[in-house]
Amino acid sequence: MLSRHRRTSLHVAAAAILGFSVVPSIVAAQRLDLPAADRARNAEQVVVGHVSSVTPVWRDNDFGDHLIVSIVHVTVDETLKGASQSAIDVEVEGGTIGSLTLRVSDLETFVRGDRAVFYLQHNRRGGLIPHRRGLGLQKLDAAGRVNGSSITVDQVRREVRAGASR
Repeated sequence: MLSRHRRTSLHVAAAAILGFSVVPSIVAAQRLDLPAADRARNAEQVVVGHVSSVTPVWRDNDFGDHLIVSIVHVTVDETLKGASQSAIDVEVEGGTIGSLTLRVSDLETFVRGDRAVFYLQHNRRGGLIPHRRGLGLQKLDAAGRVNGSSITVDQVRREVRAGASR
């Protein structure tokens, strides 16, 4: 028979494990629920494009942290807000250099061929970064829907343009 203290410790451990497994799914659900118009609000640029290359480099972020950043080279298919360009480089924290990998929990990872909606702003050095961090990146599936949802790129397009005209 377990002592009362040991049972309490086991219950606390079980609750912590359950909490850590539930919280990420709640956060993910909240991220999907945020409308495109809200994601685009205060973003300097919103584009739909596909990734042509990803290059990890060491960079200092706006807070002085020295970390791995993936330079995601995006061929722009369509500009929904801001200056129109044929290609852009987006700095996304995380990546792998040698045997060292940095995975940032609130940011998507990209590989060549990925298609996404990028909501962007400039950092202090002038580079483009996701606006509102992970909320500034929406990967698209082959059917043109935001991954994990039924939202189509056409819906995103309408919401962003409607928000920009206000």
